Amino acid sequence: MFYYDAHNHLCDPRLESFQGDLLEALSRFPLRAAVVNSSGEEEWGAISKLADTFSWVIPAFGIHPWNAGQSLSGWRERLIRLLDSHPKATMGEIGLDRWIQNHDIALQRDTFEWQLSLAAQRSLPVSIHCLKAWGLLLEVLQSNALPQCGFLLHSYSGPEEMISQFTKLGAYFSFSPYFLHERKVAQRDVFTKITMDRLLVETDAPDMWPPEERNAHPLCERGTGKPLNHPLNIEVAYAGLAEARGLSVEALGKSVEANFWRLFGNTGNTGSDGEGSDEKQGCGPAKECGTEDQRHGFT
Repeated sequence: MFYYDAHNHLCDPRLESFQGDLLEALSRFPLRAAVVNSSGEEEWGAISKLADTFSWVIPAFGIHPWNAGQSLSGWRERLIRLLDSHPKATMGEIGLDRWIQNHDIALQRDTFEWQLSLAAQRSLPVSIHCLKAWGLLLEVLQSNALPQCGFLLHSYSGPEEMISQFTKLGAYFSFSPYFLHERKVAQRDVFTKITMDRLLVETDAPDMWPPEERNAHPLCERGTGKPLNHPLNIEVAYAGLAEARGLSVEALGKSVEANFWRLFGNTGNTGSDGEGSDEKQGCGPAKECGTEDQRHGFT
């Protein structure tokens, strides 16, 4: 079977010194496609080059809510030009975050809504980050045009009660290896309530590492020794979600493959010249603060 990583950050600066080895390992692994997200404009160039080099890389460009307001003037025009140059690009990571200290939710919302509107215009799948802002996120999604292909609530940490409302709007939900920590049993249960046709799997590497006893690929940041999530832990995430759902990894893999291509298989990215692309993607095999739980708003 093939694996699909719906959300990672392979161009995160913390992985820079490992990137050559990681890319070689991923190219040998049965990884059919991976969506490589940006947190801010400073990563767009590296992700663009990565997508030009590796067919299995699906680039995702955007401004993370933690970085709203930090980009230089003209970032919107530069983002449009970048999307014009990458017909298979997606939008991400964008969203809302009330957990981060000194957040400006009005600025976050403005940045998020503009990017969401652009994605809707171009029929781009969107990878959405949300922490402690689920009600506001629902309000924004209900009051704005959305991409027809749908959107991803990456590493979904929201309540079970909101699954049906998000699903009706076009949501997919991705499971990360971090949910395999024992204290995440409630979130694992939430993923048993999501219909099979809406499930995806991610690593969010270099964040969201699995518990030590299940970490098949330990990795630590050079210089600090802080743990990092190896992108090959996508295999661990698949196994964990299959276990939670009472399925074989192969059975889960078939559903995830279909779901992945339904969301990411044809962006329909329409450039400034008004012409779209029918190209099928991936045909080849933030800043530090607090603990991992704290940085992702989990308790």
